Amino acid sequence: MTALLRWFDRTILELGREMRLSYLPPLMVYVAAGVSGLTGIVGTFFVKDYLGLSASFLAALGFWAGIPWALKMPIGHLVDLLWRHKAGLVYLGASLIAASLIIMIGLIGNPAAMREVMSAEAWFVLSTLLAPIGYVMQDAVADAMTVEAVPRIGEDGRPFPAESVRLMHTTMQMLGRVAIIGGTVLVSLANVAMFQGSEALPEADKVAIYVRIYELALVIPLLSVSGVLLAGLLKRREARRLAGLGHSAEEIDRLVHAPEQPTAPNWWILGGSAAFVALTLAVGLSGLGYGQELIFAASFTIIGVMIYRLVRELSDDARRTLLGTVIVIFVFRAMPGPGAGASWWMIDELGFDQSFLSRLDLITSTLTLAGLFLFRRFMAEKSIAHIVIFLTLASTLLSLPILGMFHGLHEWTAAATGGFVDARFIAIANTALESPLGQVSMVPMLAWIANSAPAHLKATFFAVMASFTNLALSASQLGTKYLNGIYTVTREVRDAATAAVTVPADYSQLGQLLVTVLVLGLALPLLAIAVTRLLGLRSA
Repeated sequence: MTALLRWFDRTILELGREMRLSYLPPLMVYVAAGVSGLTGIVGTFFVKDYLGLSASFLAALGFWAGIPWALKMPIGHLVDLLWRHKAGLVYLGASLIAASLIIMIGLIGNPAAMREVMSAEAWFVLSTLLAPIGYVMQDAVADAMTVEAVPRIGEDGRPFPAESVRLMHTTMQMLGRVAIIGGTVLVSLANVAMFQGSEALPEADKVAIYVRIYELALVIPLLSVSGVLLAGLLKRREARRLAGLGHSAEEIDRLVHAPEQPTAPNWWILGGSAAFVALTLAVGLSGLGYGQELIFAASFTIIGVMIYRLVRELSDDARRTLLGTVIVIFVFRAMPGPGAGASWWMIDELGFDQSFLSRLDLITSTLTLAGLFLFRRFMAEKSIAHIVIFLTLASTLLSLPILGMFHGLHEWTAAATGGFVDARFIAIANTALESPLGQVSMVPMLAWIANSAPAHLKATFFAVMASFTNLALSASQLGTKYLNGIYTVTREVRDAATAAVTVPADYSQLGQLLVTVLVLGLALPLLAIAVTRLLGLRSA
């Protein structure tokens, strides 16, 4: 019992004791990012039931929606350059997010009027592309705010020692992950409440729920803007405290409003990013064949050059650690998934409705949050390579029940247990085991960047590393698109006017798709770790 209490104190209570009021503003922006998933279930059912978009097209759309996250690099550098005025990017991002939500409110609530301007599919694509631009702007500012939130001067007027600063950075990054996952818990609770009993409702009532959820999601931009406003109030309070300690107006301005070191424009980042934006727009608007592959290759090259130039700011040891870390994380995050077809199969064949999926999301987000605490010491004490090996093996094992259900595992277990261990039981049990692992790989890397990056380039380093790891998600979407081109999975699509079936459901190739995803997800991350070791690189 004493050991358990000691673990509880070190893992959870200690984090609470390390919390500071100055951490709250970036945490509010991170909570807004977590709450962004509020419309996820609605979006899945809306696309499935009302839009004739294929799984391959949705994977391609996911690729384009991920491109703004590659632009986090110039946005992060812009935050460093416009340090005093970075709140403006949050306001702009909040406006884009609100516009995306309002489009969906109109598309679901009054589709006839929206179709008079553009097709429903075109409106959906526009909404899907606007939102990530807004979120990436807010996220880049929030990353910078986490650095700013760590105080430099103690209550006694003396600078904090380096070890205390390192601990505060680790705590701040941990709390940032907690805030994001906490936002997903709030989302899941809201979805459970909104979808309670919805399986028995007529379609018109379900649509009304969809609209209410998107209206509720308008709290997202309000949360992020409130965080920025609170940051302004806390800065003014800190300025008054420093004045009381006898600091001059110049010192107060430097300590409260200015970065630790001034940042000069990095024209490699700004020029390379401008070229990337121009190329992306040209390829996207031209409809050029293999446009996504061209954009990915250009993104990879530009970000790779930026990393090469930035790592020259680091020592040799830190440089090897950074390169080893980003390679392993990139490969781990770049693994393809089965795509939308797996969700459609669960809805159509396993009978997973909105109410059940909302409860499943609640389990996922709650246990992911718990996992951040449960694995806190593990994340702090183990290298990224050890963590990725553990997550790869665990993810492979936890993929087996879904593959088994495709081949009838749930029918056999239900027959053997009198219906107790059915498809929903297996899904819940699998989710309960898998969820705590969700954010384990990212916290050590973020803490390492916060503590090791040069003081005058904190936001830039965050942004470049985030761009590279987010580019891995674009690679994942490309892989998902390729696999969905090889293994075709379709759900039933009916004509909106005649109700005639235009595309029949076909899940016959889903099993092969799941096996391929499982094998790639096991082999490639382990191979990446082996290669980095052979090259003499380390991981954080």
